[in-house]
Amino acid sequence: MPESAFSNLSEVYDALVDWPKRLAREAAFYRGVFEPIGAQSVLDAACGSGRHAAMFHRWGLSVEAADISPEMIELARRNFGNPPGLCWVVRGFDQPVPSSPFDAAVCVGNSLALAPDRSTAAEAVRQLLAAVRPRGAVIVHLLNLWRLPDGPCVWQTIKRATAAGREVLLVKGVHRCGSGGFVDLVVVPATGDSPPHTESVPMLGIEACELEGMARQAGAETVLLYGDYHRAPYDRAQSCDLVMLAIK
Repeated sequence: MPESAFSNLSEVYDALVDWPKRLAREAAFYRGVFEPIGAQSVLDAACGSGRHAAMFHRWGLSVEAADISPEMIELARRNFGNPPGLCWVVRGFDQPVPSSPFDAAVCVGNSLALAPDRSTAAEAVRQLLAAVRPRGAVIVHLLNLWRLPDGPCVWQTIKRATAAGREVLLVKGVHRCGSGGFVDLVVVPATGDSPPHTESVPMLGIEACELEGMARQAGAETVLLYGDYHRAPYDRAQSCDLVMLAIK
C-alpha cells in the first residue's frame, strides 16, 4: 500500500479492538481498584484512542489522558471532544507528569511492552508511581508473552473495517522470538487495487518478577500480580495477561 494511503495508522489500531466487549470485561476490575481508595482523578499514561479515559470520565472521574502519538490524541479528541474534567496531552509515558498527583494511574493495552528498551520501561513505571499520591494505585497491563510458542505467529484478529476512508481487511497477530516478541499487522484494501500494508512492531518480554521489581524500586509498598482482569492468579505458562496492581 502506498505510504500516503496509511501514513497514520491510529484508526486502524482502534478498529482492531472490540471496545464494548473489552471495556465491559475490564470495568469491574478498575472500579474495584478506584472505589476503595476513593479515587477522584486518574492518569491514563498511554491512552491511545481514549476509550479507557472516556469510560473513567463517564464514571465522574477527572482524567488526564496522555499518549506519545499526536495522531492518537487527535483521534481521541475527535471521538470524545474536550469536556471539563477530560484532558488530552501529547506526552510519552516515561516523561514527568507536571499535573501530579493523581489518585490512580494506568498504563494498559500492553503499552509498556512497546517501550524501546528496558530502561525506558523502568522509567515509565517510576513516573507512574511518582504521578500518584501516597496510597495511590498504579495499574499496568501486559500481554503474557511467555504463554506463546517460540516462533510461529498466533493470529488474533481478522475483521473488516473502515480506516482512512477506505474499506480494509485487518489481520493482527503476535509472536514470540526467544525473550522478545512482535505485534504483526496486515492491512489489505478491500478493493484489491493496492498492495497490503504490513508491519511488525517489536515488544519487550517483561517477566512478572521484573515488573514487580520495577514497581518496588519506584516506591510501591504493595504489588499484586494477576493473570487477567478477574484477578485470577498469574501463571506464566497459562495466563493470557499479566496485570499488575501497585499501591504506593
